[in-house]
Amino acid sequence: MWLMRLSVLMSVYNNAPFVERAVASILDQTYRDFEFIIVNDGSTDGSTEILRRLAATDPRIRLVEQENRGLVASLNRGFAMAHSDWIARMDGDDESLPHRFATQLEFLDRHPDHGVIGTQMVNVDEQGRTIRLTNDYPRDATTFLAAMELLPLMSHPSAIIAKAAFEKVGGYRKIYRHCEDYDLWLRLSEVTKLCSVDEILYRYCVNPQQVTFQHLLHTAIGAAVAWQAHLQRSSGRPDPTEGLSALPDVDHLDELDRIFGMPGIARKVRARVAPKLLYSLPALTSGGARLIGDYVAEGGDRRPATRAVARMLRYGQIRGAGQLAGNLARSYFAPRGK
Repeated sequence: MWLMRLSVLMSVYNNAPFVERAVASILDQTYRDFEFIIVNDGSTDGSTEILRRLAATDPRIRLVEQENRGLVASLNRGFAMAHSDWIARMDGDDESLPHRFATQLEFLDRHPDHGVIGTQMVNVDEQGRTIRLTNDYPRDATTFLAAMELLPLMSHPSAIIAKAAFEKVGGYRKIYRHCEDYDLWLRLSEVTKLCSVDEILYRYCVNPQQVTFQHLLHTAIGAAVAWQAHLQRSSGRPDPTEGLSALPDVDHLDELDRIFGMPGIARKVRARVAPKLLYSLPALTSGGARLIGDYVAEGGDRRPATRAVARMLRYGQIRGAGQLAGNLARSYFAPRGK
């Protein structure tokens, strides 16, 4: 083993159509002194054979194979294995531009007080065609702190993270699955500085099967709870979610008031989540409509509920639209707030 400054960490699960291109974009970096940890998280689509072949071609690749354990467990394992002080994230269906690492490490040389540095990115489809640019991630630590209640803060797979800071905050947390990056950024912001460089150095592949699309409701609830937990820590109080095995689901959000030991947390979570569900039919039909109905009953803005009813009717969700419309109608005659 040789000493190196950088470890690269990629978790792969059924990325066969894209993974060879993703690996090549790392091996072709202009900054070449790194180890490349690839955690194959139980792939069943041919990714295993591709990764084994690629690992045999470059000694920098450290291939780890395991049964499917999920992204959080895979990333925590990879961080624990890393020999370097800095870990660069990468996803198995994306591409890093050739000078990504060189640019980020140069930034860290000039800003030794930063523990995380990301990049701007371009969204591409499965054929590699540009969909849109995402170049508005905060470019300095002050802007990052000011934007923390908003999403997104940083392109997770484009980040280089200080291993010491990562370990100090306890790594990724399983209860924040699907928003594990946001929870991590919030906790890291309490011990170090974070931002992204100006340049677009990452090509992010967008497809309808991604977690972002399939688990929007769960992700939005988790992010809202993570923010409330951050506020507790920032006030010098313990994190109420530390040690939990799971967060309450959409039907039991009122449990949050008990978990946090104060009234109004569930209401704040619903107020943050409701507007994010309007354009996702899967989210609306998997509990999102009920959440919006509760939000309105608590005195929230009725406009999200009205839009949700219209969208559900448009897609033939008559029963769900009727239930939400009934809740909306009752809210006009009930006292506002609970």
